[in-house]
Amino acid sequence: MPTTRAQNRSAEMEAALKVFFSSPRFAVAGASSDPSKYGHKIFAWYLQHSLPATPLNPRCPTVTILNRSHTTVPSPTALQEPPASSYSLSVITPPAVTKQLLREAKEAGIPAVWLQPGSFDREVLEYARANFRAAIGGVGGGGGEGWCVLVDGEEGLRVAGREWSRL
Repeated sequence: MPTTRAQNRSAEMEAALKVFFSSPRFAVAGASSDPSKYGHKIFAWYLQHSLPATPLNPRCPTVTILNRSHTTVPSPTALQEPPASSYSLSVITPPAVTKQLLREAKEAGIPAVWLQPGSFDREVLEYARANFRAAIGGVGGGGGEGWCVLVDGEEGLRVAGREWSRL
């Protein structure tokens, strides 16, 4: 008998999804104005689901997404109003960048991270799982490359009992 996506999801990952989507705010590391990049697509996903999101990008002061300019912050430690502990962090950066980013996120008090496919290696994934209340990433989810907000985000919102509306 075939299994559903929900049956493939472990209890541990379901708990991580609940923690992640229970945050009042979201930050997207690697946000980009380039519509071909996943940092653009994922930030747009949060906006399209009417979720409060802040773009993180140390290289540019703003990103333009969905025809609107959004002021970026350079790092997790710069999330201050509200404090970083109010955010879950989606990560769309190369593994070498992700490693330092996660150290900063931990220092800032971010409780939950979502490591998009391509943003981590084994060492980064182990660090995330050991240092955050919730870490989503690795094998699983509804896509072929692992857990992805674009593929698994709506199910995560449902699991967390989070109300949302699509723009």
